[in-house]
Amino acid sequence: QVHLVESGGGVVQPGGSLRLSCAASGTISSFHFMGWYRQTPGKQRDLVAHISSEGTTLYADSVKGRFTISRGIAKNTVSLQLNSLKPEDTAVYYCHLRDSVDYWGQGTQVTVSS
Repeated sequence: QVHLVESGGGVVQPGGSLRLSCAASGTISSFHFMGWYRQTPGKQRDLVAHISSEGTTLYADSVKGRFTISRGIAKNTVSLQLNSLKPEDTAVYYCHLRDSVDYWGQGTQVTVSS
């Protein structure tokens, strides 16, 4: 069983920055993806960004150039730096890990508002 623990999130003004972090524990395949999805009420959960265990990244078009995903120094950790935040970035952000199974964190709220 894999357990994901998220930190970060909060309220920020438009143009501001936040950093989300996620740590995974448990038995994880050597090849896997870790990343972040986000969801707003009544909508599906959408990919924000992910990074493979080999360092390959993928971003949603809406966040390219503003968000940066990276692996942490500690094993099986990942961070998402959110810059130039917009009100439309407001959502619950979920940490995600995929090896042969999908695992999800509990979610953390990001609110961008003046």
